[in-house]
Amino acid sequence: MVIHNVVISLTFLVIFPPSGVHCVELTQTDSMVLSPGQVLTLSCKLSGYSVSDSSYCTGFIRQPAGKALEWVGEICSDGSTYYSDKLKSRFSFSITRDTSSNTITLQGKNMQAEDTAVYYCARETQ
Repeated sequence: MVIHNVVISLTFLVIFPPSGVHCVELTQTDSMVLSPGQVLTLSCKLSGYSVSDSSYCTGFIRQPAGKALEWVGEICSDGSTYYSDKLKSRFSFSITRDTSSNTITLQGKNMQAEDTAVYYCARETQ
């Protein structure tokens, strides 16, 4: 089983005329390969906004080879989490946040071959 997590740096530019340019960057951990049953741990470092910023939820999506993107789950500013029912029924995973390092982490237990995908960190507005 190969589970890939590419290093993705998503940059969003939002232009506010009175205050200039605001840059948001999400940086993920390096690629990894797991054997069936192993634990997946992916971290996403946020820059340009805070994990506790009340305007946003940040989470993970994934894309198996040749298939559409799938939403995995997200954590919001108040710490509430939301997960894909489809994926939650197949394996145990959680998304946590660390406000001191401004990082969110996806941990998946008992990963299987069908979980092989490119995993992305993404931000959305609440």
